[in-house]
Amino acid sequence: MKVLVINCGSSSLKYQIFDMDTQDVLCKGLVERIGIDGSVLTHKVPGKDDYVIETPMKDHQVAVELVIKAITDPVHGVIKSTDEIDAIGHRVVHGGQKFAKSVLITEEVKEALVRCTDLAPLHNPANIIGIKACEAAMPGKPNCGTFDTAFGMGMEPKAYMYGIPEEYYEQYEVRRYGFHGASHDFVSHRAIEIAGLDPEKAKVIVCHLGNGASISASIGGKCVDSSMGLTPLEGLIMGTRSGDVDPGVMQYLCHKLDLDIDGILGVLNKKSGVLGLSGGVSSDFRDVQNAADNGNKKAEIALEAYRYRVAKYIGAYAAAMNGVDCICFTAGLGENDKLTRKEICDQYLGYLGVKIDDKRNDVRGKETLISADDSKVKVYLLPTNEELKIALDTVKIIEEMNK
Repeated sequence: MKVLVINCGSSSLKYQIFDMDTQDVLCKGLVERIGIDGSVLTHKVPGKDDYVIETPMKDHQVAVELVIKAITDPVHGVIKSTDEIDAIGHRVVHGGQKFAKSVLITEEVKEALVRCTDLAPLHNPANIIGIKACEAAMPGKPNCGTFDTAFGMGMEPKAYMYGIPEEYYEQYEVRRYGFHGASHDFVSHRAIEIAGLDPEKAKVIVCHLGNGASISASIGGKCVDSSMGLTPLEGLIMGTRSGDVDPGVMQYLCHKLDLDIDGILGVLNKKSGVLGLSGGVSSDFRDVQNAADNGNKKAEIALEAYRYRVAKYIGAYAAAMNGVDCICFTAGLGENDKLTRKEICDQYLGYLGVKIDDKRNDVRGKETLISADDSKVKVYLLPTNEELKIALDTVKIIEEMNK
């Protein structure tokens, strides 16, 4: 079975084709600047030079048609026609409370996603456009949706309810959802497998650390808690997002800066995090680390605050689960920054009996046990694979359809 995985942003589209018999990636690509001058598609096939198409793309429908052109190209493609595609899996950011697992996309599902638009106004419309574009370009092919929020639906009310009037939850579904769900789901289950843990009782903390960052706690692969909330703004300090902040700060700054709430949220989403804390050095952790290494105190404080916040969440989740068997680092920073991993573990997690092996930890992007043999908690670097998770869920849905 061949599965095309699609991840649509407001002006971008990422894709991969998987041969699910082997789970090999046949090709992958990125379409950028959809609806903007300078539209470009970059198509990658293992062992071949990149294939680049630069042409105007007024919308996602045109982008999808160009993706089909690339994947079926006689020289650069990997299939002869879309007849070889068995199904299409889509990443969908917000499924609200309706979707606790991946589903076959139907008209009813699309209507439900439209109703979730208020919860993810930047993402869900693009996801819906991508689904409709694929339906138009490849009619009759089953389309399936995997939701960023589905993993967080495993939380109990004590974890997902906010301390606000209960009717806001009943009327408007205001609750904590959690995001990066496909990543947390994939890594937590992989941790159970690779560490040989009890598949029903394993207590796993996954640190998805990148420009966007979140932490989850799970028992037996079921989410207990997750650091992001109603939106991806809650939780950790991130590249440009503030993470947790006293709500009173927003009112205070609204008055001081003469901004409305949308203006303040723009600051918290786009001008805060390590970018803001470092005095505007960068939202890229490599640049901030370089500045800190060269004596920039603001950059140093930004990194210290980031690591401290990660450690606080790990500690909170160890308490919430009454223990932890395995801690995993994943995503761009988690997979590639050995110093961040070491500083978090060495400075803050000694009380858990965590010990990092410096030689093992000297690695990037490779599935590796990085804790010492005498560490009481296993610590892993586990590369995430959200696209494979989407493809696996898509296969499962198609197999159930065909029973």
